[in-house]
Amino acid sequence: MRIGSINMMNQLYGTGTAKKPGNVSTSGYTSFQDQVAFSTTGKDLQVAKNALAGVPDVREAKIADIKSRIDNGTYDVSVDDFASKLISAYQSQVF
Repeated sequence: MRIGSINMMNQLYGTGTAKKPGNVSTSGYTSFQDQVAFSTTGKDLQVAKNALAGVPDVREAKIADIKSRIDNGTYDVSVDDFASKLISAYQSQVF
C-alpha cells in the first residue's frame, strides 16, 4: 500500500522543517506574545464614554422646575402633544 510522498508524511506528522511562529529560546521552547489592537472606532467610543461619565443622569434643575409648577398648579400638559408622542412611541416599538 502506497501512502504518498514523504512531504505528505511530514505534513501529516509535523516532522518537516516548517517554521513555527514565536521566538525560540535556548531551551528549545517557543514563546508567544499576545497583542491587542483597538480600532479607531473603539477608541472613539472610549473617548465618548469617558466624556459622558462626567455628565449626570438626571437634570436636577429641570426636575425642580416641573415639581414647582406641579405644586403651584401651573403645570399644563397638552393632550394633543401627549397623544401624538404616545402614538409615535408605540409605533417605533411595534414596527
